[in-house]
Amino acid sequence: MEEITNQSIEFVKSEMLAGLPEPVQRYMNYTGVVGQPWIKNVSIRQSGTFRQGRERPWMPMSAKQQFTTDPPSFTWDARFKVAGLSLLSARDCYENGHGHMSGKLAGVIPVFDERGEKLDQGTMLRFLGEMIWFPTAFLGRNITWEEVDGQSARATFTDHGRSVGGVFHFDDQGRPTNFTTNRYREVDGEYSLDAWSTPITGYDKRAGLNLPVRSQAVWNLPEGDMPYANLEILEVLYNSDR
Repeated sequence: MEEITNQSIEFVKSEMLAGLPEPVQRYMNYTGVVGQPWIKNVSIRQSGTFRQGRERPWMPMSAKQQFTTDPPSFTWDARFKVAGLSLLSARDCYENGHGHMSGKLAGVIPVFDERGEKLDQGTMLRFLGEMIWFPTAFLGRNITWEEVDGQSARATFTDHGRSVGGVFHFDDQGRPTNFTTNRYREVDGEYSLDAWSTPITGYDKRAGLNLPVRSQAVWNLPEGDMPYANLEILEVLYNSDR
């Protein structure tokens, strides 16, 4: 596979896919990314629902997320409706190898503010799993691949001396169907390493590419699965200042 060394590359070439596991090549061809401009930054608008626990109510949510691919980073800004009012806001971000999660009530009252190695791991895994929305990142020099079988491949993402990994699952058309890994989960101030997945439930065209547009985030716990987020991708912009 041609090594991706910097952001000077202008367009994705078919020969860049040669060293990828076959299921990942299938996915890249499905997206239509070959011949398209190299993706350096991404802006995404999302809507959906979110809950803070199995017994907690679902809250309507809207969010905007910004990514850069080299260096890898993201910022996710979300607003949640409580009793019909947009009272809760949250920010989740990853930059320079570290994650930071914070939230405010009514825009001024802090309700959580978290940092640390376990959060770093979680935000790195989030970046890795969400690369399905900007496929050229699958070719980055910070990603290594290992084929699991004809329907899945394991990716390892390395940044600032730390590595995380997970398995991407694909159907016969090359559409991604799930991302599975183990991620740290915070409960009442304590962290546990639990199975985590992001099953995909819908596809459409965004920014000229065939992409997943509906998905869940699920903790796969011994006592049963706990979906906690339902997301829909409304808009994707590549290489934009917006």
